[in-house]
Formats: sequence, structure tokens, C-alpha cells
Amino acid sequence: MGSNPEQPLPIPTTQAGREGLAALLARPDRAVVALDFDGTLADIVPDPDQARAHPGAVEAIAALAPKVASVAVITGRPAGVAVRYGGFAGVPGLDHLVVLGHYGAERWDAVSSTVHAPAPHPGVAAVRAELPGVLDRFDSWHGTWIEEKGQAVAVHTRRAADPQAAFEALRGPLGRLAARHGLIVEPGRLVLELRPPGMDKGVALAEYVRETDAESVLYAGDDLGDLAAYAAVEKLRTEGPDGIPGLLVCSGSAEVPELAERADLLVPGPGAVVDFLADLARRL
Repeated sequence: MGSNPEQPLPIPTTQAGREGLAALLARPDRAVVALDFDGTLADIVPDPDQARAHPGAVEAIAALAPKVASVAVITGRPAGVAVRYGGFAGVPGLDHLVVLGHYGAERWDAVSSTVHAPAPHPGVAAVRAELPGVLDRFDSWHGTWIEEKGQAVAVHTRRAADPQAAFEALRGPLGRLAARHGLIVEPGRLVLELRPPGMDKGVALAEYVRETDAESVLYAGDDLGDLAAYAAVEKLRTEGPDGIPGLLVCSGSAEVPELAERADLLVPGPGAVVDFLADLARRL
């Protein structure tokens, strides 16, 4: 990792962000540090099955986790997949780590190393069966491919000849397919995920902050799916007489300006997120 113990932590650009960081530094044992996986702890790669946590990520989290109330990885991936790709299982120092997969529908914690998951929504199986036929009707969508996610299914356009055009063309047909089976479409960075409603990172984060009785929260993300978590932190800041201070970190989202515009702190990608977590651990 490129972190430097003599280098000061970056200063958030907003007053709310500075207050969030100050609260975390003052009472780390009452703080939740929540992190997206892809694009935040792991670099975005053409094949999501090849995504792995950035070098140094596990080391940084293992150094930070014992000093805070909890570190939570909140991801659209199945919890078990995120644990495997992150390399989180069996690592000393990660007792305070939980992975909330499928936007909080699944949960893995390092203490028990067990995944708790609900029964799949029946609409996911129906969509999975119909989706190849929908895609095969359109020659212009060659290069798109389907990712199986257990509780959801996703269509990626990053490999298409014109990824953005394919993404935009698919939104309507996939939205109608999802609606027929009681699902919704979650857009991301050149990916459209068909999943059950009521599952999002904001709900997962807010519930976990309340469960841990946290007094401050940090959330780091990079994609459109992280906007719900941003909104949850913004709402937590206003709850009660003083609110719960929060820091919003954006991981190099040149593709997602909506996230960057609402962040308190911008860092240039997963490597910088890992360095920030390592530096934070050293200062606690």
C-alpha cells in the first residue's frame, strides 16, 4: 500500500463531511465503516467473475476493524461471492467485519463464517429463463452477457461494440421484463440488474447503523447503486436532536458524476480507498 504514516488524512470538502470524520476519529468504537465492493474495494474489470479485492485491502480492513464498532461491506453480489473474491474468510482481525450481500438480503459475519439468506424471489427464476430469448432478438446487442447472482440476474454491456448504446437500448425492454415478474431494474456502470424490490444499500446501511447503535458512519462507493446509501447517510445526519454524523467517500467515479457531486471526499479509485482505510487505522 502507498499510505504514509506521516501524511495527514485528506480533508473532506464539506462541513458535514468534516463533522463526520471528526466524530469517527473521536469515538471510533461507536463508528460503522461501510464499503461497497466492486469499484471501491476491487477494481472494475471486464469480467466480474475475475474481480478481486485490491492488494492491501484485507490488510487495511484487518487493521481498522478492531478499532471501530464494525466494518460492513455492502454489495449487490451474493454475500458468499463477495467473501470469496474479497479474501475475507479466516483472516485474523476481522471479527468486526460483516458482508451484507444482495443489498442486505444476505448476511455473512466473520465470527460465524455463515451466510444467512432468504428464499429466492420467484420472479428471478422466471426472468432468468426468459432473458436469453429477449437478448437474442437484437443483433445490435451482441457482446452483452448475463451474470447469475442467485437472488438477482444482471446484464452487462461493457463488452458490446457500443457499450453505452447497448445499455440505453436495453433499459426499456429489461424494465418491462422485470415488471412482468415483480422485479425492478437497478442500473449501474454498464450493467442492468434485475432484482426484487425493497432491497437497496440505503435500507441495508440504515438498518445496520441502528442495529449497532452507531454514533457515526462512513460510506464509500462508486456507482449508481450507492446513491441509496448516500441518501441514507444524509438522512441519518438529520435524525434526532443532533443526527448521526457521516462521511461520504466517492471512489473515482468519473463514470458516475451523480455520486461525485454528493460526496464529501473524492479519492481516485480502489487503491486510494485502501490507502485511506490504512491511514485511518493508523490514526485510531
